[in-house]
Amino acid sequence: MFGKKKDRPLIDKEQLELIKTAQKRIKQKKSLYIHFVLFLIGSVAMIVASLVIGVGETLKPFGIDWFVYAIIAWLLIFLYHAFNVYFTHKFLGDTWEQEQLNKLVEKQKTRIAKLQQQVDKEHPLPTEKKTPITKTTSKKSEITLIVAAGENDAIGKNNQLIWHLSDDLKRFKKLTNGHHIIMGRKTFESFPKPLPNRIHIVISRQENYQVPSGVILVNNLEDAFDAAKSDKQPFVIGGGEIYKQAMPFADKIELTRVHENFEADTSFPKIDSNIWKETSNTYHAKDKNHQYDFSFITYLRK
Repeated sequence: MFGKKKDRPLIDKEQLELIKTAQKRIKQKKSLYIHFVLFLIGSVAMIVASLVIGVGETLKPFGIDWFVYAIIAWLLIFLYHAFNVYFTHKFLGDTWEQEQLNKLVEKQKTRIAKLQQQVDKEHPLPTEKKTPITKTTSKKSEITLIVAAGENDAIGKNNQLIWHLSDDLKRFKKLTNGHHIIMGRKTFESFPKPLPNRIHIVISRQENYQVPSGVILVNNLEDAFDAAKSDKQPFVIGGGEIYKQAMPFADKIELTRVHENFEADTSFPKIDSNIWKETSNTYHAKDKNHQYDFSFITYLRK
């Protein structure tokens, strides 16, 4: 019903940062190795130049050959380079600076939170009662849950359907065509692209979540119902948590009951026969296009 799950990058930001850090460390160590080789070659060259060729033979400050001072100076530079590579850049580099900055920010956040608590305690603001979602919120609409679920109410695993039933997909398309469809973020992400001729309403608590043009983004179910108020029959299409939240306010359930138990990580809420009345039930036996027996069942709120 929901299509294939979108491909995700194989390397996340954290892994990419680790790779960049490793590449930087390799470059630093390679530079240090070249420095060491040049130091050895240069030291030998200065010794040969002085003792064999006689360059600066008479230059002996404090009775010590000049090249000894040059080698010591070069050695100190090399040791400084090595210290930077193995200590400063490893323990006090960009990562260390970022950690210290994060610690400072956390301390400031804690301090601000304490001050806010103190202000709220000493100068409390008047509380505003929020009107809960009720049936009157959508009294002009017939809110319909549409779902395909196994005998054990399983509806999906890893953000994908567990089965592929051609007639179920056709029924979903026919019923939802031209209507608003309300869904959670993960359900929306399971679509290769937005479904044609339907207005998508996506519920997400992520502040910076991006949706394509034409898709309506809301933060809660109440806002989703409000966004669909012009539709006489908006459909809630998942996932499990959205179904659970919407169940008390639904007027109708269009269920495809797949007659098999499945292993799943997402389930549809139990349908209480004291609340819901079955009004139609059409059975389909499995065939070459359908791996499982299934039934199309319609429920109306009593």
